[in-house]
Amino acid sequence: MSRASTVRHEFVDFVPEDLAADTLYISVEYATVVHLCLCGCGERVVTPLTPTDWELAYDGESVSLRPSIGNWSFDCQSHYWIRASRVYWSRRWSRGQIEAGRARDRKTKQSHLDGSEIDRGSASGVGDLSVRLRERLPRLHRRGQKWWG
Repeated sequence: MSRASTVRHEFVDFVPEDLAADTLYISVEYATVVHLCLCGCGERVVTPLTPTDWELAYDGESVSLRPSIGNWSFDCQSHYWIRASRVYWSRRWSRGQIEAGRARDRKTKQSHLDGSEIDRGSASGVGDLSVRLRERLPRLHRRGQKWWG
């Protein structure tokens, strides 16, 4: 297995059945980014773009995803960040760190559903979010701005 150090991106209407290595497939319509695990294990990684999951930034040339991607359910348990189309690798997390991260994610999602968290935009669901992304894509590409500032 060869770990990626950079990624390419492709905006798609639908994610293809066969994915190319080191390529992020970005579906604005479905507010989702899909790629093969960047460690080279071949697992499919799905990152939904929602206020409580991942956020995508596009500057007209490169892409960034945040927060980091922790593939805890895969055998590889890889963990990395994608910033300006570069891959930054993290150390392996312990079982305790993984469980604490999952608990934090559940708490964040519940807080959002309860309305006790500040909303990062007005999207109430994937449908609303994909409309916002689609409307902003041409403007963002021209200006080189970020999605969700």
